[in-house]
Amino acid sequence: MKTIAIFLLICLSAVGFYEAKAQEINARITINSDKIQGSKQIYTSLQTALMEFVNNRKWTDATFAVNEKIECTMTIIINEREGDNFKSEIQIQARRPVYNSSYTTTTVNFRDVQLDFEYVEFSPLEYTENTLQNNLTATIVYYIYLILGFDFDSFSPRGGTSLFQQAQQIVNLCQSQPGWNGWKAFDNSRNRHAVITAITESQAEPFRDMWYAWHRKGLDEMAANADRGRTTILEALPAMEEYKRSRPTSVLLQLFSEAKLDELVAIYSKANSQEKQNGYKMLSDLYPTETTRLEALKK
Repeated sequence: MKTIAIFLLICLSAVGFYEAKAQEINARITINSDKIQGSKQIYTSLQTALMEFVNNRKWTDATFAVNEKIECTMTIIINEREGDNFKSEIQIQARRPVYNSSYTTTTVNFRDVQLDFEYVEFSPLEYTENTLQNNLTATIVYYIYLILGFDFDSFSPRGGTSLFQQAQQIVNLCQSQPGWNGWKAFDNSRNRHAVITAITESQAEPFRDMWYAWHRKGLDEMAANADRGRTTILEALPAMEEYKRSRPTSVLLQLFSEAKLDELVAIYSKANSQEKQNGYKMLSDLYPTETTRLEALKK
């Protein structure tokens, strides 16, 4: 019996250690090379290398249980290849679980059309803070920190600040790199510089407070009290109107729409008719080109 007890204690300790040290990200990365003719072996190698690069690394000091990992997908679409040089774009999606439910809510859904990089098959993908090897790993690490920032913001008020600062540091380092696209100020209103500037400036604080209320006080409360959770989310939404008044062309408005607009319509679908009417008016003002997605609120 004593031997069995010791064995169980060792097993439980190992499980506890694994949960304490578990990586934060569970990423599925796909390389789409349909536009490129020839051997596909290099794309398979790159896909495997990127999966290991992201999933085998601890990105923060936070403790994550296995079931708390952030689920994300990254799809790199190769548009052109010339030797070891690739022109591509990347689609990033991330989700977080909602407490006491099987539902996962989207936190990031973004398409970046500026990703040119160099890759030699089987060359190691490396990253150390303050040292960036190439545009590919810099971009991937940037989006990891962006995903983590939005996730941490959803659990505590502005809890992702240090993660956003990490992403900002990468932007600062990359701007001086010749030939690395997607990082320069004013080069593109949706590039990496524009996104991190929008989320870290002081005008974004009402947005970030709304983000926390939406997730932690709204969605996470719905299992216990659906009406209270929904009301909390709807009461937080005027922050979006405030933000648009201060930053009418911000990429953050687009990030919110791509991640949350369909979910918001679903939340409003359970509201009363007056709330639906108010919601339709507010969202139509925020997103005048998205009226088709808002049609359900008129019923």
